[in-house]
Amino acid sequence: MRSVEDQQTRVTAAAVAPRPVRVAISEAQGLLCAEEVVTERPLPGFDQAAIDGYAVRSVDVMTAGTDIRGDEGEPAELTLPVVGEVIAGSRQPTRLQPRQAVRVDTGAPLPTLADAVLPLDSTDRGRARIKVLRPVRSGDFVRRIGDDVQPGDVAVRSGTIIGAAQVGLLAAVGRDKVLVHPRPRLSVISVGGELVDIDRTPGPGQVYDVNSYALAAAARDAGADVNRVGIVGTDPKRLREIVEGQLIRSELVVIAGAVGGGVSDQVRDALSELGEVEVERVAMHPGSVQGFGRLGRDEVPTFLLPANPVSALVVFEVMVRPLIRIALGRRQPMRRVVTARTIAPITSIKNRKGFLRAQLMRDESTGEYLVQALGGAPGASSHLLATLAEANCLVLIDPDVTEVRTGDEVDVAFLAQRG
Repeated sequence: MRSVEDQQTRVTAAAVAPRPVRVAISEAQGLLCAEEVVTERPLPGFDQAAIDGYAVRSVDVMTAGTDIRGDEGEPAELTLPVVGEVIAGSRQPTRLQPRQAVRVDTGAPLPTLADAVLPLDSTDRGRARIKVLRPVRSGDFVRRIGDDVQPGDVAVRSGTIIGAAQVGLLAAVGRDKVLVHPRPRLSVISVGGELVDIDRTPGPGQVYDVNSYALAAAARDAGADVNRVGIVGTDPKRLREIVEGQLIRSELVVIAGAVGGGVSDQVRDALSELGEVEVERVAMHPGSVQGFGRLGRDEVPTFLLPANPVSALVVFEVMVRPLIRIALGRRQPMRRVVTARTIAPITSIKNRKGFLRAQLMRDESTGEYLVQALGGAPGASSHLLATLAEANCLVLIDPDVTEVRTGDEVDVAFLAQRG
């Protein structure tokens, strides 16, 4: 029986990332940047008002609010004439003379000689003339040219996951396309004479095709571009033709229901002309029996997964998902693992590494992670898909451990967050 680690090493050695491609920035979200995006222009490209207010020379308003008195002994008011208005997007050059103010909107170009913006609340909001209530310093409420990005700066680094902020920055520096690591294409096939699609009513001995839907969703969650082929019969010629077609269009192929029972031999016979697929017992549960090989001219990594939906999803999580993440260019393909304390006993199968579905919680008072396994005794309920739907983590149990007591610490791998 092969260890989980040996099987993972064998699988990940087959990882081949698709060549980087240049895509529109609107299509780049969630992908890994494959270039250093160097800016050619400063951002912002001109001095601009950071708020609505009045563009002024700071030296002209420095005495506002002070107790300077006029000839009559009363506190002197500081007022400035408003000689114009500049809105955002204005292309008309404006020059500010000493002891003048110009009304400006947020984002408007700053008039020549102005070095600050007087907020509306620091004035009486006059139209022809304003009373200045408080001073401003040079540079206050002004976005200077190049404050954000200077020419030659790297706006988005290679290896950065492109999110909303990165898309915005690419747009801000005038980039309409960016080089990214594309999503690997993955095809999902279900085999089994007992399967019917969800738009039909199962007859005696028939069940719905759960795997192609569940595995396609898991692949999308991992970041793949998925083609759900659906149900394929076990006729060798037909199965070989369909798989061969998917090998041309995919970087990964997953065939569910292809190991265990007589179907396994039929599938392997059908695929034998395309390459070698090795079916092995891996020291893990659930999902011990699984197959892996490289098929077709391009030696496409191909997985044979159990018919049991829970086992298929766990094998996908442990073996297939890391390959997708590597193909995406992610430096850390594995799930985040934390230590948690059990709140109930857990049993595991001897000499097999356990990947047991569970609920992870956090103690509000201590911040400690707590975990409760779902599904009962090993093997008794490994088929229950409902418990996997309730799980937000997998408890990782070493092969030499069969009993975990309440209060013991265990390693826990996060699954995708729900909600």
